[in-house]
Amino acid sequence: MTTLLQRFWRLMPYVRPHRAGLLAALAAAVVTAITEPMIPALMNRLLDQGFARNELPLWMVPAAIIGLFAVRSLSGFVSQYGLAWTAQRAVLSLREAMFGRLLTAAPALFSVHSASGMTNVLVYEAQGGVGLLIGSLLTLVRDTLTLIALLAYLLYLNWQLTLVVALLFPAVGLVMRTLGKRLHRVTIEGQKATDELAYVVEENVLAWRTVRLHGAAPQQTARFMERAGRVRQMMMKAVVAGGTMTPVTQMLAACALSAVITMALWQSSSGGATVGSFVAFVMAMLQLIAPVKHLSDVVAPLTRGLAAVERGLDLIDLSPVQTGGAYAGGSYAAGTYAGGTDGSATQGSSRARGEIAFEDVSLRYQDGAAPAIDGLTLRVQAGETVALVGPSGAGKTTLANLLPRFIEPSSGRITLDGVPLLQWDVQALLRQLALVSQDVVLFNDSIAANVALGAPMSTEEVRAALRAAHLLDFVDGLPQGVETAIGHNGNQLSGGQRQRLAIARAIAKDAPVLILDEATSALDSESERAVQAALDTLMQGRTTIVIAHRLSTIENADRVLVLDAGRLVEQGTHAELLVQGGMYARLHAIQFKT
Repeated sequence: MTTLLQRFWRLMPYVRPHRAGLLAALAAAVVTAITEPMIPALMNRLLDQGFARNELPLWMVPAAIIGLFAVRSLSGFVSQYGLAWTAQRAVLSLREAMFGRLLTAAPALFSVHSASGMTNVLVYEAQGGVGLLIGSLLTLVRDTLTLIALLAYLLYLNWQLTLVVALLFPAVGLVMRTLGKRLHRVTIEGQKATDELAYVVEENVLAWRTVRLHGAAPQQTARFMERAGRVRQMMMKAVVAGGTMTPVTQMLAACALSAVITMALWQSSSGGATVGSFVAFVMAMLQLIAPVKHLSDVVAPLTRGLAAVERGLDLIDLSPVQTGGAYAGGSYAAGTYAGGTDGSATQGSSRARGEIAFEDVSLRYQDGAAPAIDGLTLRVQAGETVALVGPSGAGKTTLANLLPRFIEPSSGRITLDGVPLLQWDVQALLRQLALVSQDVVLFNDSIAANVALGAPMSTEEVRAALRAAHLLDFVDGLPQGVETAIGHNGNQLSGGQRQRLAIARAIAKDAPVLILDEATSALDSESERAVQAALDTLMQGRTTIVIAHRLSTIENADRVLVLDAGRLVEQGTHAELLVQGGMYARLHAIQFKT
């Protein structure tokens, strides 16, 4: 089982660059701890020399007290600020690492974790966890040092009585260890319950139209309340585990305190101590209660804070980056790229020619399930326009998602310009592809930023892409033109405008391979004709894969591929397939009622 120290050590790569604040906090905590026993020491001298013999000048009393508390106040502020400075810098580094991993992780990450769960980890739990750790670490360091300083002073005053006090700590440690394990387990279960609750909220926020349309509010409320009740149950278990520590610790401290005071009174009655030393010892003993209580209380927030931060660390450590080869495009010959026999690539031009080949490719989403792609062998020539048609579930979109490696085949291989996709550098491969999907994704930014996504682009280049997508007239009519913000996922635009903006983005990327997945599905007839004309121009000289249910949009494709159950069952031109009278002809007859 991972120890507490090992769990803390995982954070060190994010803390180490900002350790200056940590060192300052530690130095200030040492100063605070040293001043703690000075209070009973001052009381000792005041009683023995001030009241008994009047040897202390009066001005020294306020000077000593005010000076002592001024030093304590300053050191307390420095320790708190230094630790917070380091912690907030560390959480910024941690968030940067988590967000970077989200953008580069293997696509399987997004099929395992929900969007709400990852958002919760990156935004809320990272900040909340660090906030708990700041307070916990400050308490842990400050009160541990204070405890050491007070114990040293107690040993100096009366080592016999101090041994009685020392018996308290093994018992407190055992209580903290036992309850800490239970609290950690309950915290992990609470995090899972919170993720499930957040996922229900996410689903209902995204599907609010469907929920209202079907009158499903009572059903969804029941789902929400069931998971919210689970969260409440876990939180109460955590409260019980955390809250038990303080009363148990206080009872142990009360037993030790009563024993010490009894023995101290006995020693005093036998003439073994002065009034000042007796009061100083009891006062220092009483001062021990606060740090012991704080240290027992710190287990709960420390456990919750570590568990929250560890979810972010797990996201980084357990989510592998999507890997590829070193090939970034360039020379090729006879279907193989120009590289060494060891597989090393010759770097050249970053633009691919666009020849695609599927070689006995199969894909199963789950073991035992029917294949989504079944033994597909296919070659697409550079510059060829290929249309994929077939009934729903035939594997058309799956086939398109294999090219950018959004999913990986179970067997077989796919090549671009004769180079297996696994040997392409991931970023170089993605630069060769432009995708316009039926599920348009836009960012809450300006029109220009959405068109020029991922690459610097001049205003004229943005306007040229919008003009080609037949959207420029609309954009010029907006108050801020291309700098107009479009809202969450483009909710300030109509469906057709959102689709044309996505097409403008693909036009601006100018990639050699285009994937059009129902690219004109949200357009009215007039807009569809305009955009189709722009797409026809764009597709010239580029390898284009068109997925379409509306067969009228693919009549001019160089080749039509008919898929059924993941297999290629027919291929040819539109006219050839109509003459054959197979599946394509039947689909055409159904759609056009011929």
